[in-house]
Amino acid sequence: MRISIKEVTEGLKSIVGEEWVITERESMEGYLRDETPDAIRPKAAENLVLVKPSSTREVSEILRYANEMLVPVFPVGGRTGLVGGCVPIEDGIILSLERMNKIEVDVENLMAVAEAGATLGDLIKAADEAGLFFPLHPGDEGAQIGGLIATNAGGVRAVKYGVMRNYVKGVEIILPTGEILNLGGMLIKNNMGYDLMHLIIGSEGTLCVVTKAILKLYPRSRYSVTLILPFNKREDAIRAVPEILRSGVTPLAIEYVGLKELNAAANHLGEEWPVQSGDAQLLIILSGSSEDEVYSACERISEVAEKNNAGEALIAETHDEQERILKVRSNIYTALKRDMVDILDATVPMSRLLDLMIKIDELSKRYGAYLPVYGHAGDGNLHVHVMKENGEVPSYADDLKGEIYEATVSLGGVITGEHGVGRLRIKEFHRFLSEKERNLMREIKRVFDPNNILNPGKIFP
Repeated sequence: MRISIKEVTEGLKSIVGEEWVITERESMEGYLRDETPDAIRPKAAENLVLVKPSSTREVSEILRYANEMLVPVFPVGGRTGLVGGCVPIEDGIILSLERMNKIEVDVENLMAVAEAGATLGDLIKAADEAGLFFPLHPGDEGAQIGGLIATNAGGVRAVKYGVMRNYVKGVEIILPTGEILNLGGMLIKNNMGYDLMHLIIGSEGTLCVVTKAILKLYPRSRYSVTLILPFNKREDAIRAVPEILRSGVTPLAIEYVGLKELNAAANHLGEEWPVQSGDAQLLIILSGSSEDEVYSACERISEVAEKNNAGEALIAETHDEQERILKVRSNIYTALKRDMVDILDATVPMSRLLDLMIKIDELSKRYGAYLPVYGHAGDGNLHVHVMKENGEVPSYADDLKGEIYEATVSLGGVITGEHGVGRLRIKEFHRFLSEKERNLMREIKRVFDPNNILNPGKIFP
């Protein structure tokens, strides 16, 4: 960095006004971390200034200024990430777009135009008020639209509707030079050369800053139910998943969770989990345009479940019941976080999910470690928690994670399906990616951001 934070502060005040430039450490404390477990979360730098622009023009001017002065810029959203992806690890600027939070719903085109600082909760509410539906649900509705795009967020509902990439139809972005680009649009088809928009999605704030997005919405389903299917053996639960999908039913979500972890999450919320039989459980969300359609799907799933030794199913029909179940499922991470070292998000072909679980069981026994395992069974995405022992990080933690990654890749998978590389997965990312792929990515980064001011130290060493 060529100039001091004091000089940077004065430069930013001239762009956005004094009120929206913050230098007091206690006032920016919440912007120095994300949801990464404390034991491994990167440490924030000491000399930082937080700026909150209110318009695309202001963002453009901030980036142009930072690029000219070679000042690092760390874009932040709702800080819900799990790999230290937005933690400002070098002296520089924290850029929050929370003031840019407008949403407009276009009912005729079934799309929404959302500024990057709007939250997922805002978007879900706006869509619902227009009689439409935004299905994506990675767990925390405080996540912001810009962050969801930067991380290509997934979550429980990816089986039927996909991940964030499947919803984004257009973006307004600011390059490090301050130049403004509009990519895509309110279109279903677009074949205009290289797809730069999809290059931006999942780039973790290292290529540009997203300021606005055009997002696909869906007609709101008139009926939905949530099934809880208990199994005594995990093998039976996992084997049932591809059979359910082959039956012609495409659920909104198929989640695998252990009863122990569900009870921990429910207790953390002061709730009771409604099904206490079966150590392994599938949570299945179904939606449709008619009651007959949904219950026909329930019958087909029940037939598959019965063949795979499922116990008595619970069917939650009311909105409140279904929201309570989803809330408990989404709270597992929070319930375990205090005693956690790390949360992995290994992803394998769905048909190899059981193989990965068996390998994790073997590692658990060999290391004598409690490894809570749950995840999105319908898309092969597994969350494995590495836990503390007696309140401390176990000496074997890194070796254990390395073996889980090796098993994942040997089964045709990748080390991260949702959380991204961020700061925490750089070593493994470069270990399991070919040199050619790494070099191509570095060149792309260099073309977009030759001075490396955007989120430095993330994805690449």
